[in-house]
Amino acid sequence: MTTNPPDTPPDTPHPPPSLRAAIAHRFSLNDDKAEAAEIDRSIRAGVELQGATLWILMLAILIASIGLNTNSTAVIIGAMLVSPLMGPIVGFGYGIGILDFALIRRSLVNLAIAAAISLATSTLYFMVTPLAEAQSELLARTTPSLWDVLIALAGGLAGIIGLTRREKSNVIPGVAIATALMPPLCTAGYGLANANWSVFGGAFYLFSINCVFIAFAAVVVIDFLRLPHRKFVDPVKERRVKRALLAVVLLTALPSIWLAARLVDNEVFGSRAREFVRKEFKAATVHVIETRVAPGTHDIEVTLIGTPLPAAAIKAIEQRMASAGLKDARLFVHQGEVPQVESQKIDVGSLKADILAEIVRNNQDALQDKDAAIQALRRQLADEQAARQAWMTQAATVTREFAAQYPECGDILVGKAAPDAGDADAAAAPVPFLSATCRRMPRNDAVKRIAEWLKVRSGNPDARLILVAGKGKTARRPVRRTGG
Repeated sequence: MTTNPPDTPPDTPHPPPSLRAAIAHRFSLNDDKAEAAEIDRSIRAGVELQGATLWILMLAILIASIGLNTNSTAVIIGAMLVSPLMGPIVGFGYGIGILDFALIRRSLVNLAIAAAISLATSTLYFMVTPLAEAQSELLARTTPSLWDVLIALAGGLAGIIGLTRREKSNVIPGVAIATALMPPLCTAGYGLANANWSVFGGAFYLFSINCVFIAFAAVVVIDFLRLPHRKFVDPVKERRVKRALLAVVLLTALPSIWLAARLVDNEVFGSRAREFVRKEFKAATVHVIETRVAPGTHDIEVTLIGTPLPAAAIKAIEQRMASAGLKDARLFVHQGEVPQVESQKIDVGSLKADILAEIVRNNQDALQDKDAAIQALRRQLADEQAARQAWMTQAATVTREFAAQYPECGDILVGKAAPDAGDADAAAAPVPFLSATCRRMPRNDAVKRIAEWLKVRSGNPDARLILVAGKGKTARRPVRRTGG
């Protein structure tokens, strides 16, 4: 009987990892992280904006400007996917994270150049476009708030995490769409083109928020991943740089917090005002046809139709505004009276009959106009078909006559074409022409005689004659062209 040696421990299973270790492993950013040299090379390559990249930037700005001008969300998203603006911003944050001041300066220079080119392109477009009205997509970029800060921060974190992975994904295009760097610059260009400084200021502030917090997110992730970076010899200088960065972030975020609070107040006021109007003006004798709420001035404007409310009733409604959370609001009521019959009741049957009679009369007039237009189009089409048939007959005759007189010419083509774009009569009607390929080119006097014959035969003094020498044949001139 054999036994295990006393110094050989029995096989024992490894203890399961703790819950904390399992969660830490699941959310680790180091498992698929790229090499530090690869990350450095990728980010530095995206900083430079020159050559084709600048052309792509200008075209992307133009696309975004057109999308904002025509209120097309799809076009705006396409422009954001094309834009190369993320590179210098991420490079700026990366430079701060690794304390590379040369990279910081180069990123800022490229970002300033990109912003200037973008503003110039969008301003020029909005100066020449005939669509001057500010659409909703454009106005949405003029009032940044705390939510824009959160979007920029979250987008920047996602972007820099995606850039530091071995396998690149579609994170960067998604970040470009979410943070929306291009539309604010285009909106700022609209403000410059129209000398609207409030629009310019709001849009450029939104662009600044995106730049600062994308860069700040890059600094945070670079520091968390402990990528190689330079160190300050003087610890005091290092603390001063970090405090300056924190101050820039806070100064950029504080106005957005105030704007967000004002946005929330405006939304709450608007919701309360509309609910108050629905409850207070629900009498059967009146109908609310329009409600306008101005949160900035706390004005509520209501337009009514029906039996006019007495001043005492309106006064009582105003007194109940404070209890509805509208203490400082002002109420303006516009009333329009519905026509009444002798009994102060609306004759609904008579009113319906009048409306139907008016609709029938309008439809009859519209049908008569359409019938007249259809008849005119039919006559025009018949005239055009007759003229075309006459021309086809005439062209066939001209072809036969020319072929009989000049059997050495073939590939005869008779038709009508518009004059050259450089001619003074470029906008005139098409002129007849005869084109043929000749084995032996006629003499100059014969060419002139043919041209005069063509003008008389076609009935048009501008008729053109084009004679081309056959391929591989000897001719005095390869092409002879005459015309008015």
